[in-house]
Amino acid sequence: MAIVTVSRLYGSGGSEVAARVAQSLGWALLDNAVVDAVAARLGVTRDEVAAREERMPSLVERLVETMALGSQDWAGGISGDGKRAPTDAQLVEVTRLIVDEAIARGPLVIVGRGAQSMLAARSDALHVFCYAPRSALIRRSMTRDKLNEHDAAGLVDETNDHREQWVRRHWNRAWRDPANYDLSVNTETLGIAGASDVVASTARMRFGITGNSPAV
Repeated sequence: MAIVTVSRLYGSGGSEVAARVAQSLGWALLDNAVVDAVAARLGVTRDEVAAREERMPSLVERLVETMALGSQDWAGGISGDGKRAPTDAQLVEVTRLIVDEAIARGPLVIVGRGAQSMLAARSDALHVFCYAPRSALIRRSMTRDKLNEHDAAGLVDETNDHREQWVRRHWNRAWRDPANYDLSVNTETLGIAGASDVVASTARMRFGITGNSPAV
């Protein structure tokens, strides 16, 4: 099989890079659809999963989760109206199942969700990290999220901090450490299109793809 994981700083445009790479290679893309799939498996709303994904819980949430682990069946249906919310462990495990199912269907580009750490032991994966200077991250957030500079800076810093802590908590890995990636691309220097071309070209070389062949 052939897999490209795309981890990204918030504001780097990593999701756009992943979409372009998937289109260029003719591979499936697994991005926000993960949220819908996890929500369906756990019997909760999409918003509940999106609010928890790649976000570190508060102290109160961690205490509740600890108690829930001792009393709640993993596979039980969970809803947001009066019932316990899914634990982080459940979110991670269900996400892993969905990722594994997607990989079994064919070549895949996966965005975020700790996929780089989740699939670190696989020899058929190319791990990519998209980054940019903080000022560029903030500018992109201002445009995309329609925020002023102060609020965009707060969103960028908070989101990236949560993502880093999420990976450290669940896989004990340093999210931003370049040693954990095969390729890091600066989307400010290269642009989204340029970064996408670099990743797609590297994937073709890594997996021996020639011409328009979709892959192994």
